[in-house]
Amino acid sequence: MRITVIGVGKVKERYFTGAIEEYGKRLGRFCRLEIVEVADEKTPEGASEAQKVQIREKEGERILKKLPAGAYVVALAIDGKMFNSEELSEQMERWKVGGISHAAFVIGGSLGLSEEVLSRADFRLSFSRMTFPHQLMRVILLEQIYRSFMIQSGAPYHK
Repeated sequence: MRITVIGVGKVKERYFTGAIEEYGKRLGRFCRLEIVEVADEKTPEGASEAQKVQIREKEGERILKKLPAGAYVVALAIDGKMFNSEELSEQMERWKVGGISHAAFVIGGSLGLSEEVLSRADFRLSFSRMTFPHQLMRVILLEQIYRSFMIQSGAPYHK
């Protein structure tokens, strides 16, 4: 299976990049992983709702350009479906059995995802109703994808 993670903004913190690299290595035995970063827009202090929509739209255009052709698009969104780790593993297995060989997970910037990206998504996934920094969300996502593969393989990592 191929997995692409598309995230808005650059991860600069060494503790996040180190964790992302570690999970990238671990995932190498289960899938072909690609991480794509798209530029974020600066949000002015006290931005109006119209400015926020415009920022999401600009970031959304960049995301849409990077979506791999034919990939099953999973948008990380607060209003998405919530799973525990076993359920996410089962869902990923259903995707594979259903013929999905390439999944693209999309993480928005600080203001979330544009309506265009959400409309393009084949599935909306939520990790919580809470908001997380997008850099940390990349680590959490990669860890949960790795955990899903470990559950599928029957490995004890999950417990």
